[in-house]
Amino acid sequence: GMALTSCLDLHPFVLASMKYSANVSSSRRKARKTHFNATSIVRAKLMSAPLSAELKAKYNVNAMPVRKDDEVSVVRGSYKGREGKIIQCYRRKWVIHIERIIREKANGANVQVGLDPSKVVITKLKLDKDRRAILTRKDSKKSSSKGKGKYTAEEMAEVD
Repeated sequence: GMALTSCLDLHPFVLASMKYSANVSSSRRKARKTHFNATSIVRAKLMSAPLSAELKAKYNVNAMPVRKDDEVSVVRGSYKGREGKIIQCYRRKWVIHIERIIREKANGANVQVGLDPSKVVITKLKLDKDRRAILTRKDSKKSSSKGKGKYTAEEMAEVD
């Protein structure tokens, strides 16, 4: 009715900036709070890394949460090009530790350098039952070549 149109006239940007989901806040303050107060399990998922081209082709999956014993290659920063096995996922600090990526402290002690998981590429996955299940679930091609909920011409012919 009239009330609705006048409401829309007041806000020409209302359609352009509409959110996809009403139950998710777009407040920066709340997003940051959620991020930094995330539990360890939520962090595990947020700490994901892209798969290498070979692994992407093999599993039809773009990225996976990193875990200890995965082998990764660093693609950004001063350690770019270095490769190694993940020896620790330090979720508290949002970083991963990779073997042989260490620096010397002023007192001569060697410490692991924490790297952001998004700045590495997974080159070899440590596979177990759960990890395989994730790969199967995330497989974009699935076992069949059909898309989600799509019917092939043959199947439609059978229906007729």
